[in-house]
Amino acid sequence: MDHSDFLHTLCADYRIHNSLKVEARTNSHILRGLRYDDGTGVMVGCTKVGNVQGYRMVDGEKEPMEGNLQYRGYALKDLVNAYLSEDRFGFTEVAYLLLFGNLPDRQRFEMFRDVMHEFTALPPNFVEDMIIKQPSRDIMNKLGRSVLTLYSSDPNPDALSVENLMRQSMELVARFHLMVAYAYVVKRHYFDNESLYIHRPKPELSLAENFLQLIRPDQKYTPEEARLLDLCLICHAEHGGGNNSTFTCRAVSSTGTDTYSAIAAAVGSLKGPKHGGANRQVLEQFEQIKANVRDWSDDDEVAAYVRRILMRQAGDGSGLVYGMGHAVYTLSDPRAVILKKAARTLARQRDMLDELELMEAVERVTPGLFAEVTGHEKAMCANVDMYSGLIYQMLNIPPELFTPLFAVARIPGWCAHRMEEILTGGRIYRPAYKPLIHHREYIPMSER
Repeated sequence: MDHSDFLHTLCADYRIHNSLKVEARTNSHILRGLRYDDGTGVMVGCTKVGNVQGYRMVDGEKEPMEGNLQYRGYALKDLVNAYLSEDRFGFTEVAYLLLFGNLPDRQRFEMFRDVMHEFTALPPNFVEDMIIKQPSRDIMNKLGRSVLTLYSSDPNPDALSVENLMRQSMELVARFHLMVAYAYVVKRHYFDNESLYIHRPKPELSLAENFLQLIRPDQKYTPEEARLLDLCLICHAEHGGGNNSTFTCRAVSSTGTDTYSAIAAAVGSLKGPKHGGANRQVLEQFEQIKANVRDWSDDDEVAAYVRRILMRQAGDGSGLVYGMGHAVYTLSDPRAVILKKAARTLARQRDMLDELELMEAVERVTPGLFAEVTGHEKAMCANVDMYSGLIYQMLNIPPELFTPLFAVARIPGWCAHRMEEILTGGRIYRPAYKPLIHHREYIPMSER
């Protein structure tokens, strides 16, 4: 038996002896995914970083409501409207808000911005030794490894004082977009046979502007592109303590480990297609819809194909309409509302209004079809992934950067939650699993 056949045999044995019966997995005392039967999450802690509201509890029942997302008490829509009305980039200020808990005055903001640019500088030879000499096809994988490598150049990597945690957090927020951009251009060079170019960040530019000039050979971008990318980053910066990557960061932080280990764990969580990779799935499914629906303006024809997706007769066979539905939001996802509105202007400029309106048609018809096909009435709205991927596509940002950009946006939120966990949590996370095993007597090898 060769190695391949041996491995196949071992895996067949594994499937036989390690499966869990459905009734055991769905036992009412087991909260799969740390969720109750009505989909609400198990309460495991408190936070002052963010608040995600998608329903009210009335007499023990979920009552749908328009979604509301708050950063340190400020509604996301209010922050976005302020930055748009003042015609300025907002992500750096949002990072300050999440890390420090308050909005800065002009002097503090300008000092913060200057310090953040200084922190952008990566350790000596980091780009050459960590990124160029060790290329990866997957940018999230490279980002996780790069974060862990930063531990080695930190003069005080394990200290858990507020000052040290804040310094590490600011450095990570400043460096994430740089590590992602360099990992991308190196990946294009080694695996896509493209020329290698390494641009440097410019202190006078916003993070969104710097990212666009870092990933493009000619360093060119339009003000509209940079503003829209900045808006995407703001919308993804924080989403409460219960989303998987933030919860992972908090769970790992509860052990007292170093910042780099906790953030690398969050990166690994976000890499999963059920979390940060969802907007790529939206676009992949959207391409199938475009190819199979001849009249995009006909809701009935759109509905006919969406029905096939829900019945597992089209799409990837999962029965899921990607971009629709959310664990918390019911009537609306405020991030999706903001991005859909912003996407319309660019869609007109890029002659992609038909694509946007087709996506809106999918959003319109899916809730009713879901109830029809499954027999379950459910308040369902488009989530942020429905429109963020389309925006990135209109910005000519390649799909392999969609999830890494999510990480660039979310690092302030991760760091804010890590600091909160370290300073106020006080207890290591230790949930329980129901054991489904029985005692077995050891059998000597000669008798097996």
